[in-house]
Amino acid sequence: MAVGKLYIGRKVRDLRLVSQATQAQFAERLGISISYLNQIENNQRPVSAAVLVSLADKFKIDLSDLSGEEGNRLLSALSETLTDPLFATYSANAQEMKMVVRNAPGIARALIAAHQAYRHNSEQLASIDDTLGRASALVEKTPYEEVRDFFHFVDNYVHEIDVMAEKLAEELGIGDQDAFTAVSSYLEKAFDVRTSRASRDDDLMRSFDETTRVLMLNPYLPPATRDFQMALQIAQLSAGPVIDQIAAKAGFRTTEAYEICRIGLHNYFAGALVLPYGKFLEAAREVRHDLDLLAVRFGASLEQVCHRLSTLQRPGQKGIPIFFARIDRAGNITKRHSAAKLQFARFGAACPLWNVHQAFETSGRIIRQLAETPDGVRYLSLATQITKGARGFHSARQYYALALGCEISYADQFVYADDMELGNRAAFDPIGISCRICERTNCLSRAVPPIKSKLVVEHHSRGLLPYKLRPIVD
Repeated sequence: MAVGKLYIGRKVRDLRLVSQATQAQFAERLGISISYLNQIENNQRPVSAAVLVSLADKFKIDLSDLSGEEGNRLLSALSETLTDPLFATYSANAQEMKMVVRNAPGIARALIAAHQAYRHNSEQLASIDDTLGRASALVEKTPYEEVRDFFHFVDNYVHEIDVMAEKLAEELGIGDQDAFTAVSSYLEKAFDVRTSRASRDDDLMRSFDETTRVLMLNPYLPPATRDFQMALQIAQLSAGPVIDQIAAKAGFRTTEAYEICRIGLHNYFAGALVLPYGKFLEAAREVRHDLDLLAVRFGASLEQVCHRLSTLQRPGQKGIPIFFARIDRAGNITKRHSAAKLQFARFGAACPLWNVHQAFETSGRIIRQLAETPDGVRYLSLATQITKGARGFHSARQYYALALGCEISYADQFVYADDMELGNRAAFDPIGISCRICERTNCLSRAVPPIKSKLVVEHHSRGLLPYKLRPIVD
């Protein structure tokens, strides 16, 4: 698409807010009128090539930061929505969907939300014997999914909270000294909160008594988890009003979603405090995104490191655009975000050819994969297994696999790409997003036929699959 047709209003607005400039000040620096800037920020007019160059020159950012990648997540979700048989009488082409995402993203989100409500109601009605007489069970979208979509569509980056946490980290010297000493001392000096080891061995990780001002911590927490829980307590005590305001502006439909979002934002602050943006980004570049070294450097867990890498989306100071997911042994994606072109399926399991599933078979190792999706985009994919909840021989354990990766053009900035055949296309494994929307017709690992294909059944011959696929021609 031509540069003159870029609709990047949110990115321009975010850059202005980061610069702490009014619309008048920002427009003056760009050499444009206030009305034109207002139209740009509201996606009423595209950004011209001259304005793009001015943005790059005046604010020292890469033009790639202002590319059309903003709509990748929304475009992926909309594309998956329109594969539903519900829309069998209408087949949207790629250009139509791009126009909707760029010019009317609110309509795209409304359609996705309506489709999610339809799916939930359909699935629950399918088990009407169990839900008969409980009509209240037929809800539109679960509060958890609503909050997950909130973080998904803000690039998993919340600027106001991130900057607040980074300033506090700088004040406390986090990143230069042991986090435990810094956060525990700050809790006591700033809020008169004393930390203590819980006397009972149970599943409670932390408990704060507002009357006694004592924060009780499970004595068997790993150090990284202990520090994070203390940082979370700081978030509740120091950033509460800001977090409440952000959650309120999100416009959630239920109190449950609002409260879940508050928890998510408290967690975000905690992660940004123990892994401060600038120092963490610099260290990631220095060690070429070596996950183990970053974990040791900041006293963090592998999951905390991977999650933080997925939030490095600050305008003008972005990290590598990566994808990140956490998957349980049943294949459910319990955390997900992608700043890369690869977007995770909103429904159904992940592709069985993706190396994240193999992580459960190789405990303690970071495994690598060169992968190519049906659209021809190639990736470096990393995966490793983690264990949570282990507090003694009889305690229950949770096993997850973490997946992290980037498009192959960024692979040389990861230590894990060393000695891999990045230029050999034959070295890349073909993977998809999920079987229900994957376009590949010759995949022997397919679990279910793709929705957008017709089945051809041959009664007198049989391959490894009991059917052949004939793509629908638009």
